[in-house]
Formats: sequence, structure tokens, C-alpha cells
Amino acid sequence: MCVEALPPPSGRLTRRGVLAGAAALAGTVAAAAPAVAAPADRSASGGAARGGSLVIRGGTLLDPATGEVTENAVVVIRDGTVRAAGPRGSVAVPSGADVLDAHGRWVLPGLVDAHIHLSTAAEARDAVRQGATSARSGSTSFYQDIAVRELARHSPGLAPRLTAAGVFVTPDLGETVLADPGLTPLARLKDGVRSAEALRRVVEVNVARGADVIKTRVNERAGLPEQDPLTQVYSHEQLSEIVAAARRRGKGVLCHSYSEQGCHDAVTAGIRSLEHGAFVGERTLDEMLRRGTYFTPTLTAIAGLAQSTDPVLAERGRAYLPVLERAVLAAHERGVPLAAGTDSSGGTVRPIGSEVELMRAAGLPALDAIRTATTGAARLLGLERTVGRLARGFAGDAILVDGDPLADVSVLTRPVRVVRTGVAL
Repeated sequence: MCVEALPPPSGRLTRRGVLAGAAALAGTVAAAAPAVAAPADRSASGGAARGGSLVIRGGTLLDPATGEVTENAVVVIRDGTVRAAGPRGSVAVPSGADVLDAHGRWVLPGLVDAHIHLSTAAEARDAVRQGATSARSGSTSFYQDIAVRELARHSPGLAPRLTAAGVFVTPDLGETVLADPGLTPLARLKDGVRSAEALRRVVEVNVARGADVIKTRVNERAGLPEQDPLTQVYSHEQLSEIVAAARRRGKGVLCHSYSEQGCHDAVTAGIRSLEHGAFVGERTLDEMLRRGTYFTPTLTAIAGLAQSTDPVLAERGRAYLPVLERAVLAAHERGVPLAAGTDSSGGTVRPIGSEVELMRAAGLPALDAIRTATTGAARLLGLERTVGRLARGFAGDAILVDGDPLADVSVLTRPVRVVRTGVAL
């Protein structure tokens, strides 16, 4: 059974709904947490906030791109953008500038969580406060991530700079079929979202709603005890249809994957990044290196399974984690690009620093582990000239930590201050 050839909903109309949703989210936060300050300098038309101006002075600055460490550093941020960074004495400090004293602390660029599910304003705020000043959504059920993205543009202190994925391209949409009128015809499909027409429909609706990337799956979920994560739900042909539909609209695809065959089918179908990928094999890693496919292993989520009260999930986590750690190290040794992502969802936001810590535990050198949540993840999101460094022209996002992250990356799990577009939170 095919989907009727109905046009997707108007992008203009849905964007208006997105902005209204963002306004509602912002209003909710304002009512619930008035102490959270967002930059006040906004355009008269209600457009994106310009950002704040701030000088971060006296800390030890780490540039993940080069590994350079600058003691007694100064970072000058104006209108949300870094204007200068370097050793004190070589950087002119504007008179009358607000100063954040960083003496005794290390200063790094804001971190990037390349796989997170943000469905509420509270979750978005928690992510920022834990150091994730930029992020990529792993999908939401009702397009909440698109509203969070708009919230971040207007009130940067309340949400990370977000790359939104919209809703999952998955065989069983469940209640998500009600997320948009353009999806409702899929409810009557006996076999779910499997035909070429149905797969294209979900991609088209996502794009019409303003999604930046497309999320799909090749295997069942690890976090549900009744599902088998090694069971494949989409074929290579179906994945290729999703990738082709996304590419026609200028979008990349991230793919939830576990089994080696599923990982291989996803990579050879042309996905942009492989998510989870516990049982990815050498042939697939070699293919990923050749194609430039990213690996987002979400070690934090798998480690979390091992702590589950459900015995099936706990055993699954214990069995999968060492396998995934070996896959991460093998990927790194080959030169496969890695990106850090927590896969946080369900109201619990884990610090992105925990993923860096697990990357280090898997065998990556400390600097390379830090790069997975800075320069590496920034390249995956297409933000390599905007985030991941505190250098001239980059976003004024920073974290301050107590201790040397090159000696102990766990300090990244406990940022003592976060700066978002030049405003200290």
C-alpha cells in the first residue's frame, strides 16, 4: 500500500508554528525560572539575539584544534563573537568591559553534544548548564527540537545552538503520526513506513517543518528489553531511498545502528554518521574511513544501560560496552572521525563531559577525546568555523573547569561556569 501523492505541509505555515512554539517555550521558562538570564540585546523586530560582550581573563586556555595551551590568557568576546584570544599582554582589553575572572581555572570552548534528545525547555537549559553550548538532535516525537532550536536563536542562554532532526524515519511511527497532518496518511499502512513512497513522505514532512538533518534506524532499540538491537528493520535499499530523499533536499542522515550488517548497509547507503554502532566491524570501519562517515558511539547511553534496574537491559549494557569501546578505539586508530554524543533523553540530561571521559577510557589520548566534543563534532554539524575553538571569529561559547583536562578529562563533567554567546551563566 502506497501513500497518496499529497504535497507536504507548507513550510511557511509550519515555520510560523515553530516560532509560536519557541515563544511558548520561552514563556514557560521565563515563568518557571526567572533567575536564568538571557542576553538582553535583541533586534527590535524580535530576531535572533546578538549576544553579549565579555572578557574572560586569567585562565589557562586550551585550543583543541592545535593542542596549544596558553597560561594567563585573555579572551575578548563582543556581540557574542570572539574578537581576540591569547596571552595577557598581547590582547587589548576594551575599557569598561565586563570581566569574568578565570584565574586558577582552565578555559575551553563550549562543548558539542552530537546526539541528544531535547524535548523540553528544562532539558535544553540543563544541557547548556552542563557545558553543551551546541548540539545535534537525535529526533523528537513532535518536533520539539525545532522549537528548541528557535528558542536558542532568540534566547541563547536557555538552549544550545541546535541542529534539529525532527521526527524519526522508522517503520512504526506510533503516536508521532500525529506530529503533523502530512504524516497522518501513514497511519493506515499495514506494514508501516517501509515503501519508497512512505519513506520519502517522512523525509519531505521533516524538511517542510524545518529539520536540518534526517534521523533513521537500521536496527531495533537497545533501551527496550522487548526489542533485539541486532534485528534489522530496514534494508540497504530502503536506507538508500531515505538517503537519496534527504540529499535531494540538501540534508544528511544519521542512522541508529547496532549489528555489523546493519552498520555496513547504512554506511554503504550513504549516511553521514553512524550512531551507537556497537558491533561495527573492520570492513565497515574501513568503508567509513573511505567515505568520511562519522561515528557517534554514545558510550554514555550504553554505560547507562549497565546501571539499569531491568535485568535484560543491565546485562545488555554490560555485554555491549566493552565491545563498543573496542570499536571506538579501532575507529580512532584507523582515522575514522568520531563525535561525542550522550543520547540523553526522557528528562535526564547527562553531561557531555561524561562522553569525553568514556572516550578517554576507551583508549583515546586526552586531547583526541576532547576533540570529539569540540572540533570533531563541530565538523560533523557543519559548524567547524563557528564552534569548537575560542579563536577570532568563533562563537563566544566557553566553559571554565577546575583542573587540567589534559591530565584528567573528568573535570569536563563539572564545569564551574558556562559562557553562551558572551553571557556568563
